[in-house]
Amino acid sequence: MIRIGMIGYGYWGPNLVRNFFAHGRFDLQAVADNREEARARLRRQYPAIRVTADPAEIISSDDIDAVAIATPVATHFPLAREALLRGKHVFVEKPLCTSQAEAQELIELAKRARRVLMVDHTFLFTGAVQSIRHIVQTGQLGRICYFDSMRVNLGLFQPDVNCLWDLAPHDLSIIDHLVDDEVVDIDVSGYCHVNLRLPDMVYLTLHFAGNMVAHFNLSWMSPVKVRRFAIGGTEQMLIWDDLDQDQKLRIYNSGIAIHGQEKRATIIPDYRIGDIYSPRVPRNEALCGVVDHFAKVVAGEEGSIMDGERGLRVVKILEQAQCLLDRNLREVANLRVTANVEHESLEKVIV
Repeated sequence: MIRIGMIGYGYWGPNLVRNFFAHGRFDLQAVADNREEARARLRRQYPAIRVTADPAEIISSDDIDAVAIATPVATHFPLAREALLRGKHVFVEKPLCTSQAEAQELIELAKRARRVLMVDHTFLFTGAVQSIRHIVQTGQLGRICYFDSMRVNLGLFQPDVNCLWDLAPHDLSIIDHLVDDEVVDIDVSGYCHVNLRLPDMVYLTLHFAGNMVAHFNLSWMSPVKVRRFAIGGTEQMLIWDDLDQDQKLRIYNSGIAIHGQEKRATIIPDYRIGDIYSPRVPRNEALCGVVDHFAKVVAGEEGSIMDGERGLRVVKILEQAQCLLDRNLREVANLRVTANVEHESLEKVIV
């Protein structure tokens, strides 16, 4: 039995508490949250679990073997670091932390302590992603040419992170799980409509070493919720619509035959339009699979598919994209100031 403590009972914390409490290999000892209303709700729902306002009580407890963290992103690193120093296994909500340097330090601490460090990339345990991974690995789609993701909704506006850090980790972890390729260049642009410091719309493009591209449309400003993920291969193409409960996956026997370089200037590519197939996708709660995976990794029964190294790869892309996004936002702001000054000057001349 793995004795576990939970820190954070906000948006995602209740889902984790429910799964850890129900899992036969975990003994949920205590939950910490600094809000009185959250603690009162916990006491009503789980009267047998110890509730505290201080996460240090959980981290320092000798009666706890592992710590799960579902708190604001900026707190992930100090909480995870202290837990690892105290010899606890650590499970962290995505993203792992706010920088490569923090991620690398956590990885080294986990190695030295011989403890598990795991990131909650929940989508890896959905039936859809597990099916897609099998389809990609068996070569059914051919060589992967592109990923195209649309992950938009109205809100939920986060007070501490922008929509890049909130939404992109899902698809970044999925692509990292599907293919083994290196990002060689990044393009990114964003817009701030509600909070001038936190972009609520971001367009991110990743260029890979293997002549593959991934594009992400991320937004908290859409009137409708869309969770759509497309994969284009040389043999077939796939669409994953996560909100479609009947046909989450559609495989299109469609493609383009690319001619040799010497023929491209004079011959139109050959298009192939074939049948559409919708495979059955297993229905399961992904988070239940995540918690079970954590238990098995802690017990040494299987290797982790979302360890610190994979969390680091996601954070690396996020950090690089954020630097470019900050620069682009400044440049656009300066251009707007210049344009407004020129417009005002023109108005004065006209008057």
